[in-house]
Amino acid sequence: MKITKKAFGLLSNGEKVFLYTLKAGDLTLSLSTFGATWTSLLVPSHKGGKPDVLLGFSGFDGYLHNGSYLGVTVGRFANRIGGGCFTLNGEAYQLDKNDGQNTLHGGRRAFDKMLWKSEPYEKSGGVYVRFELNSPDGDGGFPGRVKAAVTYGLTKANEVVAIYEAKANAPTPINLTNHAYFNLAGEGNGNILSHKVQLESSSYLEVDETLVPTGRLLPVHDSPFDFRHRKSIKHHLKQEYGGSGEHWAPEGYDHCFTVDGDPGKLRPCAEVLEPDSKLLMKVFTTQPAVQFYTGNMLTDIQGKAGTLYTKHSGFCLETQHFPDSPNKADFPSCVFGPNRSYKEKSVFAFELE
Repeated sequence: MKITKKAFGLLSNGEKVFLYTLKAGDLTLSLSTFGATWTSLLVPSHKGGKPDVLLGFSGFDGYLHNGSYLGVTVGRFANRIGGGCFTLNGEAYQLDKNDGQNTLHGGRRAFDKMLWKSEPYEKSGGVYVRFELNSPDGDGGFPGRVKAAVTYGLTKANEVVAIYEAKANAPTPINLTNHAYFNLAGEGNGNILSHKVQLESSSYLEVDETLVPTGRLLPVHDSPFDFRHRKSIKHHLKQEYGGSGEHWAPEGYDHCFTVDGDPGKLRPCAEVLEPDSKLLMKVFTTQPAVQFYTGNMLTDIQGKAGTLYTKHSGFCLETQHFPDSPNKADFPSCVFGPNRSYKEKSVFAFELE
């Protein structure tokens, strides 16, 4: 196992950005202190070598203008808050609107655009970096001071471990996740439509035309959203994307799925197989839900080594609380504060099938 650290970039205020590279088992993971960002993940393939399975950029400048959130840690609140506002304990709060009339991933200058403090360490057969960030009262319009910490690491068992923690001095919505885009054939190696996906999800959240939940949970049974058994991403997409399913299908997925089982317990969430490389990724989480996104809005992004990322170049599995939870009383509570700390864990395990 090994941890290295090097200079990665410089912010306009003179602050230095660093890049950590962790090695354990057969995996190599690189992490930037800017946005607590996953920048690369090298994983073995049956075809030989260790392709980089994360979409990203060749240098630091790309991450400064990362409008698609490639690899970043998002907060204070991952996903969307409808209308860019919510009411808590009788008081209304207006947030940054950066997605039409809605707030997406915490607003215009949220956790993904911050420089995090960092501390590497080795423990129990793994190597890790703990990132910490202080968010002041009123940050992005959210109430309360929040001290957030995310720990990312590798184990000898070929697992990427993600631990999300936060403490607040007043009640406030908190919802943290990582926004890694995967292509298990290797970034830049075609699209992800042939990847085979299984989700441990019996229901998903219905959304309106702006992708904000309506409040209804719909069963996945007999619908294009049923991934309880492994099937290709394209199976229920329109024919122009290679779909062949019997039902009407969207052009891609950008939906929040409930994770079956008890929230708070680490349990299976998803499996994704890349048929050619035979690389299998298994996801486990304590979170109540996962956002399955198939890169529908990627448009001519200059990625690594001249790669051009376009629609369906990568997919995301963002483990999280329900979007728009502050405005939906029936959703699991996302309000944390002095008497309720936030702590969640996700694991991404890799093996060759």
